[in-house]
Amino acid sequence: MAVEALPRHTREAMLRGIDTNRIIVGAYVDSRSGGICPMLAAHRNGGRTSVASFARAWDDFTDAKRPRRATRREVRTLRSLLEWSVGIDTSLPTGSLAEAAAQIRAEREQFRCAATPIDEPDADITITRTPDTGDRHRAHEFRLRRDWAWMRPARQLDEYKDLLAAAEEQLAEQNERELLGDPVAVPAD
Repeated sequence: MAVEALPRHTREAMLRGIDTNRIIVGAYVDSRSGGICPMLAAHRNGGRTSVASFARAWDDFTDAKRPRRATRREVRTLRSLLEWSVGIDTSLPTGSLAEAAAQIRAEREQFRCAATPIDEPDADITITRTPDTGDRHRAHEFRLRRDWAWMRPARQLDEYKDLLAAAEEQLAEQNERELLGDPVAVPAD
């Protein structure tokens, strides 16, 4: 990630800079709006670093075609990434590898003891939604970009409907087996 590639003092300076300056995309400086890019804002606040990859990543993220003022969402996203990356403790823990392995084993055992399997068919299932990040649905912007739909389980609606129908059928069969008391069959590979 381009933000993580920046030195810590530059990220801190960029945070101060986006608070005190008008931030733009697509250029280093925009005399028309009086705005500056995040790297120049960091530079003016003591974070003197030359990382061109950040500028390219910033313009790619904002899809800048020409110099313009950054939207609130874009600045908010940059701020949250910077705050997150500054909050990371980059110091490596001291100690031996054996101590670290013993600690991991102890944590796993503690987790194993705390986790209880759900065997009851009437167990409550809680579905939690992820908090709203303020990002809008951007599919209409990406539809002309190559491979924009890489996160979907299927590329075509018919394929998605077939997958959904197969999953519903498998769930119905599983529920039927549970009601009849049949042992659960393990699918063969």
